[in-house]
Amino acid sequence: MNIPELPAGFTPAYLTHILRGNGCLPTTGTVTQVEHGTVGEGTGMSSELARLRLAYSGDSGGAPDTVIAKFLPNNPANRASALAFNLPEREVRYCAELDVLTEAVTPRTFHCQLDGDYFLIVMEDLGDYSVGSQVEGATLKQTELAIDELAKLHSAFWNKVDTLEWVPGIANSYHADALANGAATGWPNMEANFNVPASVSQHKTRFLSAIPALQAERMAQPITLAHGDFRMENLMYGRQPGQHDIVVIDWQGPLRARGMFDVSLFLGQSTKTEVRRTHERALLKRYLDGLQSRGVSGIDWDFIWQDYRHCMLYNWIYTAVVAGTLDTSTEVAQAWMSKMISRHTAASEDLDVFSLLPD
Repeated sequence: MNIPELPAGFTPAYLTHILRGNGCLPTTGTVTQVEHGTVGEGTGMSSELARLRLAYSGDSGGAPDTVIAKFLPNNPANRASALAFNLPEREVRYCAELDVLTEAVTPRTFHCQLDGDYFLIVMEDLGDYSVGSQVEGATLKQTELAIDELAKLHSAFWNKVDTLEWVPGIANSYHADALANGAATGWPNMEANFNVPASVSQHKTRFLSAIPALQAERMAQPITLAHGDFRMENLMYGRQPGQHDIVVIDWQGPLRARGMFDVSLFLGQSTKTEVRRTHERALLKRYLDGLQSRGVSGIDWDFIWQDYRHCMLYNWIYTAVVAGTLDTSTEVAQAWMSKMISRHTAASEDLDVFSLLPD
């Protein structure tokens, strides 16, 4: 069945079809009513989320009372960005093919479909979890849990991504080209819309010209599967007995890259600046220990530290694209992007990353 126009297409008949296909709704049960509302408006830019509340007749079996549906955004700018980076296929295929290969915890998926440029994922509702907030920033405990989850993800695919041809590389791919173009276009908008200090803006010309070299550096061995957008809004923290400590959501942007891309993105943009400054080395050592305990070899502390600094420099590409090309008209988007930039600026100054720019 083709994906209907959403959210209007979330009818009882369509949800009955999806849940029966998954096997959680018996053929003797039927969805009779669907109510939906928006989730996380302004925090996720490349998709829309709806919470669907379901009522049944007959035997509902193990079918859920509520689910979260994820689909393309209606905002034209964000929709164009999602399609330019091929995000629908990447998330659908991660859920269908790669999720089972790692210990990293993701939501249970009831339906996962790609239909041309359209996609739909129907997953468990984690409404009882605490949603990470980039505005608030990650505490030490939240950061430790995030680092542990990255060690699980990266170790599972460490130097094992050559056959994943559908996952773009952080260099020499349509993703890399779109990021380079987006950074060049977005940097002036980022400076116009946000407080970008001179300690960063003075390096604009040199930085933008160095993007191909920075991308190639992030693609050098050892590489793994990176989440690609590892920030607070994409993490759910358990707060009740029996829940997972942390669940990672939003798998639209998996990349073949150095795993440090995810680590530095989180520490530099989501972790509270004072927490990062106080515990930075201990957190990176925790990541190294997590990799090594899962069989990763050939890396040491010096490799981790230097990789961290270089990747913190690289991440200005990501920052310019997000803050300079996506819709910043909502208060929520303005708030978290402002924190993203201010924390990234502080980390860049602390680590003197612009001194690493190639001549």
